[in-house]
Amino acid sequence: MVHAVEFPELLTMGNKVGRLRPEDIRDLTAATEFNEYELQGWYKGFIKDCPSGILSLEEFQKIYSNFFPQGDASKFAAHVFRTFDKNNDNSIDFREFIVALSITSRGNLDAKLKWAFSMYDRDGNGTISREEMLDIVGAIYTMVGSTMKMPDDEATPEQRTDKIFRQMDKDLDGQISLQEFIEGAKSDPSIVQLLSCTSQNMGL
Repeated sequence: MVHAVEFPELLTMGNKVGRLRPEDIRDLTAATEFNEYELQGWYKGFIKDCPSGILSLEEFQKIYSNFFPQGDASKFAAHVFRTFDKNNDNSIDFREFIVALSITSRGNLDAKLKWAFSMYDRDGNGTISREEMLDIVGAIYTMVGSTMKMPDDEATPEQRTDKIFRQMDKDLDGQISLQEFIEGAKSDPSIVQLLSCTSQNMGL
C-alpha cells in the first residue's frame, strides 16, 4: 500500500508558479499511476480550488454534500478524509490527495482493498470490529438518504453489517482481519458491492 508523506515544499512552490517542479514530478510519478501531464493538470485544479494548498475537512465535506444533496454526507466524508490524511494533521495536501486518488482510481484490486480496509479500521489496530463497520455503513446510509434502494435483508445499517460479517468473519472472532477482508472480497463479488459506495452499486 502506498503511503503519503509530508511534502511541504511542493505546495509552497506551487502557490507561486502553479506548476509542479521537476523533482516533485519525479517523486509523484514514482508514487502514483499518473504521468507528468496528468499530475500538472490535477495540481492546477487543486490549487485553483484550494489556493492555500491545503484541503480542510470542512471543504472536503462540502464536496461530498454536493454529490449527495439528499442526505447528510458529513460523517462519511470525515472517514474518507481521515484515510487521505496520512500524517494526521487534519488537512490534506496535494501529495496526500493525489496518492490516495491514484490508489482508488488506478490501483490494482489488492491496493484498493487495503485502502478501503484502512478506512473501515478506524482505530488502526489491524482489524475491523462490528462497531467500526456499523459506524461507516451507517454513515453511508445517512449520506445517500432515501435514494438508495436496498434488498430487504439490507434495509438497515445493522442488517448490512451483519451480512458483511457473516460472509467475511471466517474464524467467527467478531473481528475482520486484513486477510479475511481481501480474501472475502475476492471470493465473493457481492461483498465488494456491499462495501462499495458508488452510484452504480447503490442504484442511483
